[in-house]
Amino acid sequence: MILQILLLCLGFVFLVKGADFFVNGAAGIAAKLGIPQLIVGLTIVAMGTSLPECAVSITASVTNNNALAVSNAIGSNIFNLMVVCGFCALFNPLYVEKSTLKKEFPFSVVCAVLLLVCGYLGMQLGRADGIILFIVFVAFLVWMVRSALKARAAAGDDEYEVLPVWKCIVFIVGGIVAIKFGGDFVVNGASTVAARI
Repeated sequence: MILQILLLCLGFVFLVKGADFFVNGAAGIAAKLGIPQLIVGLTIVAMGTSLPECAVSITASVTNNNALAVSNAIGSNIFNLMVVCGFCALFNPLYVEKSTLKKEFPFSVVCAVLLLVCGYLGMQLGRADGIILFIVFVAFLVWMVRSALKARAAAGDDEYEVLPVWKCIVFIVGGIVAIKFGGDFVVNGASTVAARI
């Protein structure tokens, strides 16, 4: 039991650090290719910060821990919306832009309802549902990038540190490996601890 708890904790460390390494490496490669920082933030960084949740859910799904896969995604969304925003608001007021209220918030609600509908029909999420959700995500990503480019400030992007290519590759590969094993450790540890409790 103690070993499983230690593996669970180690898995969380691997997931967090792996995501950091992957984002830094990918952002460095993007900088080398001349991709604007704005696009890097909307794509690589935005998705990279969710890689731990993605890794845990995929690992859980592959090992037939389907309840863990779905609850992890939904729980992560609830945690980000309530706890992260709540803690930030405790220390400093959070100002919400009108564009966010008109675009991102409604889209977030639509995605939650879409997940509810897909799950309710047949009481499972199948390949067709996965394709639909993925297409919606890609469409949202394209829309966000196009909107951000149109609203881009005349001053251009801020400069950020450009890592050597070899270091970027090491970060990306190391991040992927850490995320993979971190996901395995978290799923195995959580499943074992839950079964014994």
